Amino acid sequence: MRILVVYAHPVENSFAAALHRRVVDTLTAHGHDVDDCDLYAEGFQPVLSREERSLYHRAGANREFASRDIERLLRCQGLVFVFPTWWYGMPAILKGYFDRVWLPGVAFEVVGGQTRPLLHNVERFCVVTTYGSPWWLNRLIGDPSRRVFTRGIGHLCKGRVLWLAKYGMDFTTEAACNGFLTKVEARMRAL
Repeated sequence: MRILVVYAHPVENSFAAALHRRVVDTLTAHGHDVDDCDLYAEGFQPVLSREERSLYHRAGANREFASRDIERLLRCQGLVFVFPTWWYGMPAILKGYFDRVWLPGVAFEVVGGQTRPLLHNVERFCVVTTYGSPWWLNRLIGDPSRRVFTRGIGHLCKGRVLWLAKYGMDFTTEAACNGFLTKVEARMRAL
């Protein structure tokens, strides 16, 4: 299966980087064709320009600014996002990726006031993320990051969203981190 891994973290020796390596290595070892998109390493420009915004709803014309990333998205059969959850949401660079790549005519279309998904090529969709805060606090406030992916973004793809989250990074142990790495590896083997 052709899998696009989208990674968003600026620090090479972070736990997010270890998760990213584990995801890519496991998928590759199990025969998947992995397209590894490291947004920071590739210098992805997350800011939606005035010109891009003015063409946003013009399918076709809106593709010229991020055509390479759009083609990567349209070629994949599976998607894995690896990122930390900061301030109850995704890093700004990843939000910019959605703003600039998941466009009308690419990820969705609006017909008669209804949003219709277009990413029928994406059969598998997975999120691997971390939170500094404990699970109960995120649950108390409705876990906005999870809802964005499971109820919003994931709706634009064919399959349901597999959510893998490590909560409580601000007070975790090495053993807990290793356990989460093992869990992620097991889920990637089954993807």
